[in-house]
This record gives sequence, structure tokens and C-alpha cells, in this order.
Amino acid sequence: MSCIFCQIADGKLPGDILYQDEEVLVFPDIQPQAPLHLLIIPKKHISALSRITREDKPLVGHMINTAQEMARREGVSEKGYRLVINCGQQGGQLVPHLHLHLLGGRQLSDQLG
Repeated sequence: MSCIFCQIADGKLPGDILYQDEEVLVFPDIQPQAPLHLLIIPKKHISALSRITREDKPLVGHMINTAQEMARREGVSEKGYRLVINCGQQGGQLVPHLHLHLLGGRQLSDQLG
């Protein structure tokens, strides 16, 4: 598969893996938009949020729980952080693999976009 996130999850491409379990993987974004910018991805290839099935819903919940734990570990849970899922090209999704952005470490703008 040519998906870059699948290749990282499969160990075919190197990645600075901060956390992984049987369902998800966490690593820093290579183009950070904040002092803390992590990506939480499912190991299962799902091309976009619009493609999740009923069976995938627990996995998406696990991604959010993982982000919450990573925010605690990285010391931003008390001051605040942002979780973002971009969906589709016009939604700003650059990699066609579902992923959750965890942003924190500074005051984030209240503007979206």
C-alpha cells in the first residue's frame, strides 16, 4: 500500500513513535503548527472520517482517549489543547488516512481555518 501512514504503522518507514498499542500509533507531525503537534492514527487504513463504519466507532473513541492521555503525558492537559480531524481535500486533509491532530503548548487562536 502506498499510504505513508500505513507504511509508518507497518514499520516500513521510520517514525518517531511516541506511543503505540494494537490499534493506534502516535508520532509528531513533521510540519508542526504548535509547540506540541502530535498525530494519532489508527493502524487500520481508513481513508477519511467520512469513511468510518459503525464497527469503527470504538476505534475513533480510542483515538480520542489516546489523545487525552498524550496531552496529559506531554503536560498540556491542564492549560488546554485542541483536537482536529480534517476530512477531505477541502477540509485540509493532506494524507488520505484518518488522523487526529493534538495541538498544544501555546495559546491557540480562537479562529478556525
